[in-house]
Amino acid sequence: MPEGLILGMDVGGTNLRLGVFRGEDCVATLRVEAHLRERCLHAENSAAAELAVVDILTAAIVQTRQQHPELRGVGIAFPGFIQGDGTLLQSPNLPGLHHLALGTALRERCGLPVLVENDANAAAFGEFVHERSRQPDLEHLLYVGLGTGVGGGFILHGQPWRGAHGAAMEVGHLIVVPGGRRCGCGNQGCLEQYASATGVKLSYTERTGHAPALPVIARLARDGNADAQAAFALAGNTLGQALAHLLKVLDVSVLRLGGGMSAAWDCFAPVLQERLEADLIPVLRGSVDLRRGNDDDQAGMRGAALLVAARQGGS
Repeated sequence: MPEGLILGMDVGGTNLRLGVFRGEDCVATLRVEAHLRERCLHAENSAAAELAVVDILTAAIVQTRQQHPELRGVGIAFPGFIQGDGTLLQSPNLPGLHHLALGTALRERCGLPVLVENDANAAAFGEFVHERSRQPDLEHLLYVGLGTGVGGGFILHGQPWRGAHGAAMEVGHLIVVPGGRRCGCGNQGCLEQYASATGVKLSYTERTGHAPALPVIARLARDGNADAQAAFALAGNTLGQALAHLLKVLDVSVLRLGGGMSAAWDCFAPVLQERLEADLIPVLRGSVDLRRGNDDDQAGMRGAALLVAARQGGS
């Protein structure tokens, strides 16, 4: 890959996380409080919400470019349904954004090449490049991000697979408990209601009436607390069930789990692995390399930057 500097930006509902990358190496980071979800919720209309998002992202790019004038491109890891041309069709986490030509708008504002990719796909690509350094013949990788929700990314023949409408790999909305908890998507029993950080907290709260932060529940589980262990066991079981169904369809040998909840890997991985093996068809049992992903919490912005570098110089 070319060795010029690329800006990778991971867009969240509250914060923007920016990293300046030379290849896979991050040379500088910046976190910006943007409160995009709040701004979109209170925007007067869709046009105002779209303008607010473009203005905020532009300001972050300009600020970074002032510190690193040699930047040669920008990669945006954005939550939502993204078409190949960088058009945001919709973002469940950022209401009011519809058919926003985000890539074009940022290119025109900043005068730099800009690539926009779904955040889970970007993280998947970051994991793929990391794994390919050890497995040069690797072509496919499945990534699942466990955070506030559950996202998925699939690298097929070295490229993110978006599907026909930019909505592929919505892993978090696979139904694992029919008639279960109501999800923000409108359905009931979706995976992210059980296997995300939010889901684990819901499970623990239902059992105890208390709602501590996830790290507290993880510490309780490690100390032997039965309610905390049950909350993580439910997460592991539902995740194993969903991943087994995915693997039956995709037949991928490399599977990585990332996101903030992966920090509690030891609390749910044994149950996950047991359920996954039990639910896979026999020919696939023992054939999947399932591990926690790169744990430096930079997969999204690194992957977005690497996608820009790959487009500019090949990989």
